[in-house]
Amino acid sequence: MSSMSSVAGLSKYITTLPKTKFSIMVILIISFLIGGTSYLVDFVPNQGILHDLFYGGLYGIVVFGITSIMSGALNQQVISGFHGINLKIKHSMFLTGLSMTFLGIVIILGNIVSWFIHADLFLNSMLFGCVLIYGFNTLVFWATSKVRFTIAAITGLIQPILILAMYTLITFLFIDTSFMGPLILQITLKALVAAIIFVLAIYAFITVIASPFKKNLGIGVLDLLSLFIAHMNEGSNSLEGLFEPMSEAIDTVVTFVSFKTEAGIKSLFISPSVHPGPLGNLGGSNMPTILANKFDHFTMVAHGPSTHDFNPIAVSEIDKIESTVKNGLKQVEYSPNASKFIRYNSEKANIGVQFFNEGMVILSTFAPEAVDDIEFGVGLTMMAQSRSRCHVEDSIIVDCHNSFAPESGEVLPGNAEVFHLIDVIDKIDKNQNMSSIKVGCYENPMPTLDKQEGIGESGIKTMVIEVDNQRTAYVLFDSNNMEIGFRQEIIDAVSDLEIDEIEVMTTDTHTVNTLSRGYNPIGIAKRSEIIEYVKISISEAIDDLEKVEVGTGTEKIKNLNTFGPNNSTELISTISSVVAVSKIIAPVLLITALLIVFMWIFFGGL
Repeated sequence: MSSMSSVAGLSKYITTLPKTKFSIMVILIISFLIGGTSYLVDFVPNQGILHDLFYGGLYGIVVFGITSIMSGALNQQVISGFHGINLKIKHSMFLTGLSMTFLGIVIILGNIVSWFIHADLFLNSMLFGCVLIYGFNTLVFWATSKVRFTIAAITGLIQPILILAMYTLITFLFIDTSFMGPLILQITLKALVAAIIFVLAIYAFITVIASPFKKNLGIGVLDLLSLFIAHMNEGSNSLEGLFEPMSEAIDTVVTFVSFKTEAGIKSLFISPSVHPGPLGNLGGSNMPTILANKFDHFTMVAHGPSTHDFNPIAVSEIDKIESTVKNGLKQVEYSPNASKFIRYNSEKANIGVQFFNEGMVILSTFAPEAVDDIEFGVGLTMMAQSRSRCHVEDSIIVDCHNSFAPESGEVLPGNAEVFHLIDVIDKIDKNQNMSSIKVGCYENPMPTLDKQEGIGESGIKTMVIEVDNQRTAYVLFDSNNMEIGFRQEIIDAVSDLEIDEIEVMTTDTHTVNTLSRGYNPIGIAKRSEIIEYVKISISEAIDDLEKVEVGTGTEKIKNLNTFGPNNSTELISTISSVVAVSKIIAPVLLITALLIVFMWIFFGGL
């Protein structure tokens, strides 16, 4: 699997946390179970099950539940007070509930061992568990809240201190006070030394993984993680500011086909060689929708030849594409002439070609083979070759992006697929009969589907083009690629409609990439419902058919700030390598620290 696939797979850890009230209720239930279970498996004889369950559960609520709820509220206030981000009250309460559960498991396991060896390990088990949750809380606060290590380490102490303090208080009030002095000293010293050992291991781990980011990219890994979480939780675009210093200005192209009636432009088909990424609403991720909405008429923004190297660094960069297209439209010459849609293939490469006035459209797909983005240089080669061969002014290359599998690779210079594309373009018959043209359009946001099904904001857009009694449907989903085989399923399903040809495309929007699958192609779920939308869109577009004139254009986009070839590759490879190295370093450091802490607490005397 590629580095990009590995990084995208990390988003499986993205999840939606429960509401605060639910977390509090769960904390109380789990704390009752922790206390009750601890009493049930302890070694105190002659106590009934109901007695242990009731008093143990009450003890658990007071010592673990109430203190965890208190710490959930305090953690959020402290982090916010130091201008930390991301830690809302629901996040804080969930974190303390999770930590309390870890602690409860350790205590129960300690009680089970105590029952077998006839020795009281309750206090040591609780100390060990408190050290674990202290390290865990510190790591979470430091890694996600954009606060200094010292602030994270101090805040991480709140929950274990409250739990130990409540335990000491309950012991003082209800059990035996003769050993309180030595007990407090023992708890303090053991916990302090153990906490220092464990948190230093965490500090060392973060320092090791942060080094490549600082050295290679000049950014902090914790800043990257914190701002990424802020984007996922709140839609914040602050992460764009982090990437701005590493941006690279490039020149690229945008091609388009414009259809107009006497009333003005009816529809616009745009293929920018700009990649709609990286993910969520960052940079150009929602470019197909944002760019289309900048025009007052029906606009389809297809996926031009481009990879993640050409991700705009900020949403504002899309304005440059808009102004370039609008300037180009002023120079377009129109005529009623167009050709029929014809398919060609060579080995893996399949293209659909249609001539419009002095230009042509090439819809490229490798379906049923699984392939990802076509690199910009390859696209330029296709443009130059097709213009030369077919004697046209403009060649609008579209990467249909409609056949995906997890192992899909990009089409890069040197790949065999490049030569398949070159060979198939050589097969194009440049002598085409030109006839008058009709166009009909329809768009639907597909309101019953959303990102969960791989559908972006623009849903589906369909344009039916009629030339010399041939009707061709251009169907464009606002999605990031298509599950392998689904394209053919759609083509087969609409065979009885009043069309002769169809091509199904996706915009490659990365707004749908915020879900647990990482990659989220259309067609994983609800295929029949999606096909119904396709049928409706084609029928509505046919009803909208009217005579038009057509013109094409090719314009250069200058100084578009993108991730750039070097930085994009560097970022992806750095993240991928850090993830790989962390799988080795984390167990070594943390397990070693845990063993030392365990030995210190259980066998350290005092």
